[in-house]
Amino acid sequence: MNTKTRVLAILLLLGGLGVGYFDYLSETNPTSWAYRPFRLGLDLSGGSQLIYDADTSKIDPSQVGEAMSALREVIERRVNAFGVGEPIVQAEQVGIGNNAKHRLIVELPGVTDLKKAQAMINETPSLEFRIERPDGVEKEAIRTAKKAVADYLQEISTINASTTVEELNRKITDRFGAEKLALAQEDADFMSSGFTGKYLKSSTVQFNQDSIGPSIGLAFNDEGVKLFAKITEENVNKKLAIFLDGKMLSAPVIREPIRDGKAEISGQFTVTEAKTLVRNLNLGALPVPVSLASTQTIGATLGEEAMKAGVKSGLIGLIFIALFMLFWYRLPGLIAVISLSIYVALVLAIFKLIPVTLTAAGIAGFILSLGIAVDANVLIFERLKEEIRNGKNVQNAVTDGFARAWSSIRDSNISTILSSVILFWFGSSLIRGFGLNLAIGVIISMFTAITVTRTLLFSLGFKGESKIVRFLFSSGFTTAKNTNQK
Repeated sequence: MNTKTRVLAILLLLGGLGVGYFDYLSETNPTSWAYRPFRLGLDLSGGSQLIYDADTSKIDPSQVGEAMSALREVIERRVNAFGVGEPIVQAEQVGIGNNAKHRLIVELPGVTDLKKAQAMINETPSLEFRIERPDGVEKEAIRTAKKAVADYLQEISTINASTTVEELNRKITDRFGAEKLALAQEDADFMSSGFTGKYLKSSTVQFNQDSIGPSIGLAFNDEGVKLFAKITEENVNKKLAIFLDGKMLSAPVIREPIRDGKAEISGQFTVTEAKTLVRNLNLGALPVPVSLASTQTIGATLGEEAMKAGVKSGLIGLIFIALFMLFWYRLPGLIAVISLSIYVALVLAIFKLIPVTLTAAGIAGFILSLGIAVDANVLIFERLKEEIRNGKNVQNAVTDGFARAWSSIRDSNISTILSSVILFWFGSSLIRGFGLNLAIGVIISMFTAITVTRTLLFSLGFKGESKIVRFLFSSGFTTAKNTNQK
């Protein structure tokens, strides 16, 4: 027997024990340096899930990915500001090409009040700078459209408290057309400058001797500094109005170009109002319009039951697999059980270290990967028995059995990994969790089946062909026989 093989086998066993101890310590001891409990998904921990459809129709296709990433970061900052533990915010694409739709999935563990959850997302105001609209045909057309719509709304008698904005807009469109409705919704005095809150770097509460109360100081990012300088250079002696949630706060006159990227919002703010406004502005404006598509609430009790069910099914499956392997493959089966235990410890450690968000679907993917890990050992052991029946001793049978089984293990596992990649790339968040956990499990199973099982078997060093050896390497109710023996 090769001494190096035995040393390597001992190292693998010690490493497996160490990883298993890390899994235990990281889950049960909050005071330990290793404490890193599993990150549970919404379906296991309870909470709220909100799915938003993102309107990317006005964004250049080449910039959609960047815009969705910015949207995710803004929403994440908002929910983090309200102290939600471990929020999960994901941007995903459904479909491909021109038919692709973009969505934002927000999961808030522990938040079961949907109104509160929506308030977290919608809390931040929209900031916009509008430039004074010059006198002319366009301004007059807007005023005419506004007057016509206002007169029409006074004439109709079907308006009541239950009438929605959509119903009013439909009535106006039927009467005047969509173009006139759009004009009526424009501001006659100010027009968009293209400068919004997405260029805001930070805002602060300021106190000046010239003002009665506090004001809001604004600082812009690098792109915003250039754009703000351009706007102020081209519109000297014009008003630049600052709108917050569509309401004008102030409309200072541009006396000279502002090139330092700083502005000030003055108004009759109390200190509390100023601080609240600064906090909300610093959370960021949404770079992409979103609309709520669906909501889901899962109670903590239901999530706990799902978690217990998943763990229970995994343990039962593992026990039955171990019993089958021990009965049917005897000593190699025992080696497979040890290898499988190391496999479980490694996968759980990876779930903690990445970390992977565990969902019910993800646990299902992990349990499925257990079967795949066992399947690799079954292929190896069946090949091993064939080699023994063909007259080879145990040592050579192990070597050739692994060599002959490798191609089948490799091909089947690669096809499973490719399927997992497709599920992760094109699937929804739940399907992605399944695909990711399955892929991790398959990759680790290849390592444990080929490296751990092989090393442990070689470390046994069987060379003889005694009855005990033949019994240990037999399966089921039979005893392995050497065809060269008479």
